[in-house]
Amino acid sequence: MNRALQAELDHALTAAVEEMRLAVDQLADTLQAERAALESANVDALNRAGASKHGLMLRLEQLDGERVQLSQGAPEAVRALAPMWQDILQSLRVCQQLNQRNGVLVGARLQQVRKALAVLTGSDAETSVYGRAGELRSSLRSQTLAQA
Repeated sequence: MNRALQAELDHALTAAVEEMRLAVDQLADTLQAERAALESANVDALNRAGASKHGLMLRLEQLDGERVQLSQGAPEAVRALAPMWQDILQSLRVCQQLNQRNGVLVGARLQQVRKALAVLTGSDAETSVYGRAGELRSSLRSQTLAQA
């Protein structure tokens, strides 16, 4: 491969890895924003964070595909970018922890909502099951809570 083509390949790989680093940083910020939205019960901010998180995950997947493909023809650039790649992997582990932390909060809130609905509907929250279409089903029976 001639030098100009190799330099172009090396540059493309470097650019893809740098874009990944920026996207991972944005993902960490988005996960922090998602946590704040969950804690404040801000539905609009939560929706924005969710959409941003989804878009960033798609972007990271695309960039990783480019990185893998470009790496095959640029072994020297791969070695030079190894420290940056390790930093990206560490940042992704942090993002995974942030996402799991947010998931625990969502799970706790969901459990609270289910218990509240069980009290309001008079059904036992523990008897809820999933139907064929994946929807949560429980026996919904009305119960008088008070009379005037």
